[in-house]
Amino acid sequence: MKISYKKLWLMLVEKDISRQEFRKTVGLASGTMTKLNKGELVSMDILLRICECLDCNIGDICDAIKK
Repeated sequence: MKISYKKLWLMLVEKDISRQEFRKTVGLASGTMTKLNKGELVSMDILLRICECLDCNIGDICDAIKK
């Protein structure tokens, strides 16, 4: 399985939030942001922080996709 954060990036566009602003607000390290950009796995803690910041559920920001 692979992870897709396409929903996250679409949500940021809809809410008119830049990726830099998003990174600062959530408190993400640059390495974590790189992982998100590359569609790599990040910890559940990070996903929950993102959901809290955007007031959404995990399914609203990512999808599991069969390879």
